[in-house]
Amino acid sequence: MAALPYFDEIDPSTINVLLVTHGLQSGLSRQLFEMWCSDKKNACVIPGYVVEGTLAKTIINEPKEITLMNGLTAPLNMQVHYISFSAHADFAQTSTFLKELMPPNIILVHGEGNEMGRLKQKLITQFADRNTKIISPKNCQSVEMYFNSEKMAKTIGRLAEKTLEVGETVSGLLRITIAYSGAFGVLKHRLKQIFESVESLPDEESEGPAFRVHERLTVKYESEKHISLHWRPDPISNMVSDSVVALVLNISREIPKVAVESEEATKTEEENNKKAEKVIHALLVSLFGENGKLVISVDGNAS
Repeated sequence: MAALPYFDEIDPSTINVLLVTHGLQSGLSRQLFEMWCSDKKNACVIPGYVVEGTLAKTIINEPKEITLMNGLTAPLNMQVHYISFSAHADFAQTSTFLKELMPPNIILVHGEGNEMGRLKQKLITQFADRNTKIISPKNCQSVEMYFNSEKMAKTIGRLAEKTLEVGETVSGLLRITIAYSGAFGVLKHRLKQIFESVESLPDEESEGPAFRVHERLTVKYESEKHISLHWRPDPISNMVSDSVVALVLNISREIPKVAVESEEATKTEEENNKKAEKVIHALLVSLFGENGKLVISVDGNAS
């Protein structure tokens, strides 16, 4: 393109090759093309993808004439060659890649409409035996995809006795038992500091002391050393249960700590009393000797 200012000096009887950016929409490349397009000795090689609506895209179909920039028409006698020299993957490479992945959804983007349509039809044929969704959206068209994640659950008791079929629905309550030797009322009080709703349940409904947290999880008193949690699994109820379990474990760790501190405090007080007795005894011996007597009279009473 740097040599174009000297275009008048080019000898048309010699072979000349000009490299320009694709499109041929305007500028010096368009002017040069319009000057050469009517001569059948000339040729235009398009080595890759061209945008829909451009002159380069139009001449790929080799029309008999083209529209010039001044609005007039000129015959298209030059040879036009299209060579796929793109760095993008071709159909063989794309289909091989998709066979390896076997994705449930394929979205085709960034391509010319007709070619994308052909690719879509070939992929539909290729994946006809699979439930693969193939989409070729237009610009700014929204696409929705749905994914089913696999989850695993272990069952015990009667539920584990039955072999479930694929697609069969299973429902029930989740239940865990936690070691807890503290006061049941203390646990309820601590939960009220965290959750807005902590309501006691009637004994006839829960068969013993129990309360419901956040209207989703039931905490039952099982024995002096255990409590149980019951809830129907869903994201919010699962988070509530995790929070209650964490609180119970924290309280359980605090109870032994308080007991140990109380024992240590009692032990320390006893040691201090023994030390005080020894000091007083040593003081009295120094004043009166081992066999000395100290008489103290209070209200006429001697001791």
